[in-house]
Amino acid sequence: MRARHLAVTATVAALAAAGLTLPLAGPASAATALKDDFDGDGYRDLAVGSPASNSVTVTFGSANGVSERRAVTVTQDTAGVPGVTESGDEFGENVTSGDVNGDGYADLVVGAPGEQVTGKPSGSVTVIYGSKKPFTGGGRALNAPSDTTGRFGEATAWTDFDDDGAPQLVVISGDNWYYYSGAGEDGKVWGLEVDFLPEGVKLDGMVAGNFKDKDGTGFVLYGERADGGAYTAHMNGGAGDYGYLAEVLGEGDDPAATRDAAITGDVDGDGYADLITGNGRGTAGHPGGSVTVRRGGDRAFGAPVTYDQDSAGVPGADETGDGFGGSVSAGDVTGDGLADLAVGAPGETVDGVAGAGSVTLLKSTAGRFTSGKAWHQETAGVPGVAEEGDHFGTSVRLKDINKNGRLDLATGATGEDIGTTRDVGAVWVLRGTATGLTSSYAASFNGKDFGVGAPGAGFGRTVR
Repeated sequence: MRARHLAVTATVAALAAAGLTLPLAGPASAATALKDDFDGDGYRDLAVGSPASNSVTVTFGSANGVSERRAVTVTQDTAGVPGVTESGDEFGENVTSGDVNGDGYADLVVGAPGEQVTGKPSGSVTVIYGSKKPFTGGGRALNAPSDTTGRFGEATAWTDFDDDGAPQLVVISGDNWYYYSGAGEDGKVWGLEVDFLPEGVKLDGMVAGNFKDKDGTGFVLYGERADGGAYTAHMNGGAGDYGYLAEVLGEGDDPAATRDAAITGDVDGDGYADLITGNGRGTAGHPGGSVTVRRGGDRAFGAPVTYDQDSAGVPGADETGDGFGGSVSAGDVTGDGLADLAVGAPGETVDGVAGAGSVTLLKSTAGRFTSGKAWHQETAGVPGVAEEGDHFGTSVRLKDINKNGRLDLATGATGEDIGTTRDVGAVWVLRGTATGLTSSYAASFNGKDFGVGAPGAGFGRTVR
């Protein structure tokens, strides 16, 4: 990809002093109802996390999509952001958003599981407040509670955890999980039941959804067992009950287990969240990786259905090292009310180029996935050229950025070289239209566009 030269700086005013509790949510200003609209203009914004360079870049949505000309990059060296950038912090490993302080603007929530704070286990979560001039109005750093071995901030979620009508922040560490009480409560951090976790497990991710109860929230935690096998578990319940009703969904070499990626989406339109997990490392029978769908339903999941690149209608071939399922996202691209799947295969060989990477969009037909299309840098209209080790598809995200009622596809390639600089990384956005995704008017930008251009910067590791 040809390098662009655009200096983008972040100006962030002094933030509030770090602490261990979130502020109580106040009355919202109704600036926006979108949980990822940081400037309140009614458009969803795209956040790009690059933990190898300890940064998060936010590109602001508009009727014309996203552009490097409307963006801001935040690091722990940005004026006023709590903490100091240090090697291994992994600031940007996890990125989510939600109106944490109740002012009507989405706030940026950034996990840094490698953060080292004197006298505390590793890891932190930083909340930086959105506003009409986003990220200039303060924020808060949340440090790891004492009852964890560390890696606090591996994953976060902003959801109504305790069914009180207001969402809360939920955070996992390597061996524990917590939630912060919200509006009308005392704002403290609460540890959750972990007796169900196997000894030595390393948690890596979490998703929330109404899997078994249309009016309730369940959680899925996933990661790696001590022996290196995958581990995936679900739990129902409310505050004080999560963990007591845990069920293991898959572990070990089971393709229905994951340590790579999990998301939710209603693939069959029944009002229940369905669980989609990706297993990009490959398992017996699926050496190139796979994606598994479990339909939610009244008090029970449906049987898992696993797809790989040898499945009928899925483009490509199931080959060792493809990494199919290394990233996943779900959303209604076709406009039929059913969630479609975007599946990254960052190790895919494209036109004989190893590790160039691709993304496959699988269309839902009554909850089944038997047709799709692959996108990569050799697809007509997609900027760039497939090169060895680009890893296009490292991250994927479906969201409507230009507010045309159709979901756009964002994807990252952490191995993209810019000029002679190796592994800077880049992100592409393909627009959604009434007929589906199109490569016409595709946007692309790379780490150097935002001052994140050092060798190995890995821009685009996370897109949110």
